Amino acid sequence: MEAIKDKGILLLVGILLFAGKWDMEAGVVILCIAFISACLQSYFEHSHRQKAALLGGVIMMFLRPDAVAFLPLLIYDTLLYREWIYGAAALSCLIPYLDGCSMAGGAWIVIGLLLSVLLANKTAKLQKLSMENRQIRDSGAELAMQLEHQNKELCEKQDNDIYTATLQERNRIAREIHDNVGHMISRSILMVGALKVMNKEEGMGGYLSELKNTLDEAMDSIRKSVHNLHDESVDLEQEVRKLTESFTFCEITLDYDMGKNVDRNVKYCFLAIVKEGLSNIIRHSNASKVEIVLREHPGIYQLLLEDNGTAKKAESGGMGISNMRERVDALDGMINITNDKGYRIFISIPKKRKEQG
Repeated sequence: MEAIKDKGILLLVGILLFAGKWDMEAGVVILCIAFISACLQSYFEHSHRQKAALLGGVIMMFLRPDAVAFLPLLIYDTLLYREWIYGAAALSCLIPYLDGCSMAGGAWIVIGLLLSVLLANKTAKLQKLSMENRQIRDSGAELAMQLEHQNKELCEKQDNDIYTATLQERNRIAREIHDNVGHMISRSILMVGALKVMNKEEGMGGYLSELKNTLDEAMDSIRKSVHNLHDESVDLEQEVRKLTESFTFCEITLDYDMGKNVDRNVKYCFLAIVKEGLSNIIRHSNASKVEIVLREHPGIYQLLLEDNGTAKKAESGGMGISNMRERVDALDGMINITNDKGYRIFISIPKKRKEQG
């Protein structure tokens, strides 16, 4: 935009310098040639066509020396882009003009050329500042994106660390309850049973029976709590990865895309089916590659286990296959097992309402 403004000023200066020397027809032609040459130089920026456009204007000035009034306009681009050789070559058209011009005419041409130099220098500085500003802005935007990405990675790592620490703490609490409180209550139950056998006093049997029942209920409650804590502490992704890492029969890939808060029944269902599926592949398959995909969608969980083998796999009526179907049916899911193009198990289990919410 600045270059267009500068050329407009230089065009106006050229018209004023040339105004007293032209006749209408020749003046319009010279003005058009100078204007077109200046426009073509801007359009063909940094190319040989730009130099050709400049050459056309210079040739016009050799043929019509008084057209040198438009020289500041024509050499503006060479000054703006520091192409000094072409600018110096264009100044050669001053030679036929200076031979017959007056002192005042020569002075005005020099003033026009100085104005072209000043305008080109000013615009070049503005373009340099604008480019530096864009580079700073782009660098800032890139840095902001990098920081955002790093911050996201740190947040994800922090969430994973907290999740892992939570699972470890649940395991520790479950072990503590099982090893300490559970054993003490078990010992108390045995002691109460022994007292019942040894007791000879009438009326104490009822109290001892009530105490034993209370301890039995407490023991059942502790067992249930320990099992729940243990179930919640199972990391499905970690357990499946352990299975894939220990699978050495052939190449295996895992694509895991599920959240952390997976229902424990789904966890144990998928783990059992992955174990059974890999076991079937080892026993019955000639596959060279196995793929496991676990994916969570807004309303369902999905498991896909397949290989590229051609040998016949376990029959659909086998015990392992029946157990798979029973586990999936218990969760209102769907299971599809095929042997057509490799061993393939596809399972879809709907989420409960509280999970979807």
